[in-house]
Amino acid sequence: MLLLLFGSFVFLCIARVPIAFAMLVSSTLTILVQGDVPLAIVPQRIWVGLNNFPLLAVPFFLFVGQLMNSSGISHRLIEFSNSLVGHFKGGLAHVNVVVSMIFAGISGVSSADTMGVGSVMIPAMEREGYSKGFSVGVTAASSTLGNVIPPSLMMIIYSASAGVSVGAMFLAGIVPGVLIGLGQMIWSYRVASREGIGASRKFSIKDSVRTGRASALALLVPVIVIGGIIGGVFTATEASVVAVLYATLLTIIYGQFRPGSFFRVAQDSTGLFALSLLCVAAASLWGWLLAFYNVPQTVVSALSDAGLLSSQITTLLFVVAIFLVIGTFMDAIPAIIILQPIIGQIGLAVGIDPYHMGMVIVLTLAVGLITPPYGLCLLIAADLAKMSVLSAMRALLPFYLISLAVVLAAVFIPDLILWIPRMMMPGSL
Repeated sequence: MLLLLFGSFVFLCIARVPIAFAMLVSSTLTILVQGDVPLAIVPQRIWVGLNNFPLLAVPFFLFVGQLMNSSGISHRLIEFSNSLVGHFKGGLAHVNVVVSMIFAGISGVSSADTMGVGSVMIPAMEREGYSKGFSVGVTAASSTLGNVIPPSLMMIIYSASAGVSVGAMFLAGIVPGVLIGLGQMIWSYRVASREGIGASRKFSIKDSVRTGRASALALLVPVIVIGGIIGGVFTATEASVVAVLYATLLTIIYGQFRPGSFFRVAQDSTGLFALSLLCVAAASLWGWLLAFYNVPQTVVSALSDAGLLSSQITTLLFVVAIFLVIGTFMDAIPAIIILQPIIGQIGLAVGIDPYHMGMVIVLTLAVGLITPPYGLCLLIAADLAKMSVLSAMRALLPFYLISLAVVLAAVFIPDLILWIPRMMMPGSL
């Protein structure tokens, strides 16, 4: 059974069949050949996988990110970030990181961050004297914060798969997201100091107040979303709808609302969500088959016999290694859905908190967004700068190591990511 299921899946992937279809076909083929499960289970499990309330948050957060970019609201955030940190050595690099952190708290989608921020910041950084490679590197690396700082698409998918609180997962991402951002800013300062660039403006309180007022309404989006969830005003899914309504209101207030553009953004967001939903549907059947044939338990037993589950630290390092490899070749959403049933059993076997495990997975897969050959954020940033991915890799390496250092910190110091959700939502953990 395992040979047929995994063998057919790998063969289809090598044949360049989309992962969602590869999972669906391999699962259905296994059911037909084995003959011990009725074929009617296919539509049943697909429906069960899709009938998940938290998944409704995904298209709405996608829509918010797309709307921020198309309406020019992201430009206000860039100006505000520039007034705050633009006077430091490496000013525009700091702006790139800070605006990505802010944008992450609005959309939760790294690719939207790369496109929206990179299209403005990469040309601006090049004009100020930054190398093209460094401009691409800091843009791609900082945009991965979209999947670490709440709200996060990866966290929603993991929460839906693992059956844990989306709000608590959101809170767990705050500290590691800030640490990654600070690490990127420190390295940017060092690079700018070494090359003597990026200190062309002086700090102005008046300018900060002016740009702060202009972007104040946009800055309230993460406050409304996270504050509403923590305060019990609404669920994460309801928060995503509130974010859409609020973002739409902003476009009207700022005079940027255009019906044609609005519906085009809605159409694009629906298309992106459909791709994710297709993976969720196929992976639901895949995961059920694994559970039916006791694959998670078999894997846990084999790993225990091999001594790889001797401690929580060893287990988490093993998980990091697995997802570093998987994230290099596969999108985060199918990676989470395919492996969570097995990884969940592994974590349960050694007593790892599911929120701790979830954040380690999310942080590790975020590294995959800047790792070729998949590296979606890296591909987008390199395309915006009209340069090859290999040319950008040297400048990107320090940012890669910064993210990896935070992953390891999360492995060895669980309280680093769990203290905020324990304090704010103690009933969830």
